[in-house]
Amino acid sequence: MDHSQAPVLDALAAYHREGQVPFTPPGHKQGRGADPRVREVLGDAVFHSDLLAISGLDDRTSSHGVLERAQELMADAVHAEQTFFSTCGSSLSVKSAMLSVSGPGEKLLVGRDAHKSVVSGLILSGVRPIWVEPQWDPSRRLAHPPSAEAFAARLDEHPDARGALVTSPTPYGTCADLAAIASACHERGKPLIVDEAWGAHLPFHPDLPTWAMDAGADVCVTSVHKMGAGLEQGSVFHQQGSLVDPSVLKAREDLLGTTSPSVLLYAGLDGWRRQMVEHGRDLLQDALDLAARVREQIAAIPGFNVQGPDDFTGPGPGRAHDLDPLPVVIDIADLGTTGYRAADWLREHHRVNLHLADHRRISAQLTFADGEDTVAPLLTALRDLREHIEPVAEQVQVPAPDELRLELVVTPRDAFFGPAEQVSADEAVGRVCAEMLTPYPPGIPVVLPGERITAPVMEYLRSGVDAGMVVPDAADSSVKTVRVFIEH
Repeated sequence: MDHSQAPVLDALAAYHREGQVPFTPPGHKQGRGADPRVREVLGDAVFHSDLLAISGLDDRTSSHGVLERAQELMADAVHAEQTFFSTCGSSLSVKSAMLSVSGPGEKLLVGRDAHKSVVSGLILSGVRPIWVEPQWDPSRRLAHPPSAEAFAARLDEHPDARGALVTSPTPYGTCADLAAIASACHERGKPLIVDEAWGAHLPFHPDLPTWAMDAGADVCVTSVHKMGAGLEQGSVFHQQGSLVDPSVLKAREDLLGTTSPSVLLYAGLDGWRRQMVEHGRDLLQDALDLAARVREQIAAIPGFNVQGPDDFTGPGPGRAHDLDPLPVVIDIADLGTTGYRAADWLREHHRVNLHLADHRRISAQLTFADGEDTVAPLLTALRDLREHIEPVAEQVQVPAPDELRLELVVTPRDAFFGPAEQVSADEAVGRVCAEMLTPYPPGIPVVLPGERITAPVMEYLRSGVDAGMVVPDAADSSVKTVRVFIEH
């Protein structure tokens, strides 16, 4: 296929060149109606390219096939059979994938380290999750993706499960053995969905972890806005094989998606695909080289332990299969502070915004857009942090892995939509949760609707909030009170 083409961008250029006059939404009419103060901040180009996909980018019947051609090019670029663009982020894409495999009351194997968007899909659909335990590292208090053996065992325990979903890479860059998990699923006639939101770059360089389509996954969801050059909410989901019907997948996306998709987001996805096919390997090689240098320089700062393959990967329990080196994860436990406090200090004093922070780690997410000019202020800020950060008294009480495993009493849907009440944190212990309690980022729920709350988990959340953890989706973000299900 001719990857020098960019059908969405070409159609946008034609729209402007032809001087077409819109009597359709959007109501700003190419920015003419927009407040000048808004245009001053956003720029005129945003409004000029914000138009309808139909009767704008394409004609009323989509006879020019603009979006269809752009999706075909994307599929070819990443070795998929079908690709669909989403303008509602991978949060929508992963729900579409889940609903294409399982329906209300049916079982789906899900890694318990799934993002909150997966849990939202369970709540909306009524799918019954069969949890697959992650690979817990008890010394670092960190979860890596579940093993292939864990998926195989759960599939044998639940032969009526409709399929499986795994998250890889995690926000920390650790990756599952996708080929082995796909094989375990396919041996039993089950499809595999991969939430690969953090892996848009993986198909374009051989030294990066194997990406889901090459590993044999049936559906893969990717956030191009995370590790690519798409605009926020720009996502794609890919399909291959016969275990998931692409027409069903598209129908589920139509059910959940917007009828007013953003052409701006389509254009970003289209242009990024062309960029990666033409220049991706060189751009990513530069990024990998930069990441290696940055890792060495940060590791030379006393108190900073840069996490790499020796820390995260290898055989045995508590280890990941592979690691993406572009997320630079730094353990700062030796500094006597939390990642939350460190991240806040870096933003306040150096205007450096980190990717994620937890009870003992911070992470800087590098992409091919970074260079010496962006990492220089990061390194300066980290050295300054080492000199000025003060130890904190607040300690996050992180439970052992076995104490993080909670009993699922009712389905997430039943607990979320069922009768509920708000009670104190102490009274919530022993009750069934009716909301998600999710430290963000990275957005992996500690407690789900339907799980019975335990004292160690509640202590973890309360001590975490006191130390700087953010739990934004709780009805009470201080977690002094919790919404719980009223059991009959």
